Amino acid sequence: MIIKSLILDMDGVIWKDNSPIGDLPAIFQEIRRKGFKFILATNNAVRTLPAFQEKLAELGVEIHLNEIVNSAMAAADLLKERFPSGGPVYIVGEDGLINALAVEGFYPADDHVLAVVAGLDRKFTYEKLNRANYHIRCGAPFIGTNPDRTFPIPNGYVPGAGSILAAIEAASETSPTIAGKPSPGLYHLALKRLRTAPGETLAVGDRIETDIVGGQKMGLRTALVLSGVTTPEMAEAYSPAPDMIANDLAEVVSRL
Repeated sequence: MIIKSLILDMDGVIWKDNSPIGDLPAIFQEIRRKGFKFILATNNAVRTLPAFQEKLAELGVEIHLNEIVNSAMAAADLLKERFPSGGPVYIVGEDGLINALAVEGFYPADDHVLAVVAGLDRKFTYEKLNRANYHIRCGAPFIGTNPDRTFPIPNGYVPGAGSILAAIEAASETSPTIAGKPSPGLYHLALKRLRTAPGETLAVGDRIETDIVGGQKMGLRTALVLSGVTTPEMAEAYSPAPDMIANDLAEVVSRL
């Protein structure tokens, strides 16, 4: 397997909540020593890119902003394709999503919106659910950042963006268009920056239904790590099998 670059998930691969998975400074030093280009590509749309950069710095890893892409950026790209001039959108989400949309000319509004864009929102309320439902039933397209129903923390799992999308879908009787993994948008952003072919690029993730399925659809090589939400039994049962199954990112890098 000839690999020139890596697309790395974050939650469940690099950290669980605020706890690093492995010796991150040593892992990234080895990635750079071996000459791999890399992009951190996460479905997490809550944090801004500088916030991701700051968190990584606190864990001992220095990353450039252009080495990070997330599903909020993929959602903004998707909206820009439909509405090139930008405009008002109803947003269920936090700063990471709001800021990514603003870069492409979209701003939060409550009336006469072009679309409803939803992701993880830790201040989600019935009123937000009601307004999203109203706009979608009035014809606004429904775009979701990512379908991850949970994400891992050191002592278990907490609700993810997919849980909120499920509530809006149930209320509006409309399925969202997903911007992040397993849809191709996020991996397209990463490949554009890496400038490597899918067959020489390894996508590393902990979640089969997003990281691995999305990578396989794109023709990427894939590595499934067992440091997040996937158990060994789940990994062995999945077909088509990823190119590599490893305990964690450190093992993946050591095997390349």
